[in-house]
Amino acid sequence: MIKTNIILRSAFATISRWKFLDRPRRRRKSLARLSTLIFLYGCVTSEMQLGRHSLFNNKPDEALTRFQRVAEMDPNYVNRYYEEGVWTYVGRAQYLTGKLPEARQSLEKALSQHGQDYFARLYLGLTLARSGDRSAGLKEIESGIKGIHQANESMREQSNFELWDQQKVMRKETESILAMISNKDFDWDHLISSCEWLGNKFEEELDLAMEDEQIDNSPRW
Repeated sequence: MIKTNIILRSAFATISRWKFLDRPRRRRKSLARLSTLIFLYGCVTSEMQLGRHSLFNNKPDEALTRFQRVAEMDPNYVNRYYEEGVWTYVGRAQYLTGKLPEARQSLEKALSQHGQDYFARLYLGLTLARSGDRSAGLKEIESGIKGIHQANESMREQSNFELWDQQKVMRKETESILAMISNKDFDWDHLISSCEWLGNKFEEELDLAMEDEQIDNSPRW
């Protein structure tokens, strides 16, 4: 379960126990604590949504500021759909603003927290490649793309996401990138731009699928 949900349930349980014991002072303290948690929860959700909006509208500097705020409020934040943590978003924004050493640090932190965060692995590979270490970068890129390909297929199979990647655009793109890598004779600029496009497209598809299926995405965005 997600850390924030666990904390909220714990707070509710505490309130119930103190109500049973009829201790008004403790109940007031618990309610204040719960109010604080709900406030922080709403702030995290709002900042993350605004950060994503900025990131995918070519405003990486603004996105970075918002993602860093989320990291301060909830450093263990991770979205509940495909394990992309807040440090991945921080790293992506740093990557897009040219802060490559910082991006590498953030993305490595993301992977230390969530080893299955394939977007962290993909962007770590892109960061390494742009930093001059193409050999190590290519390994991370390939691993990240394979993970994203698998995640994409899993999303297609979920009943809640029947409209996911209907035209198989992302499936074709991941397969194209993997074929490009396996052929070894490829243009690096083309590879990098394809990977960046895929990263944005995957998140766009998620928002569209949730809108189409009328799924409330507020709990953990």
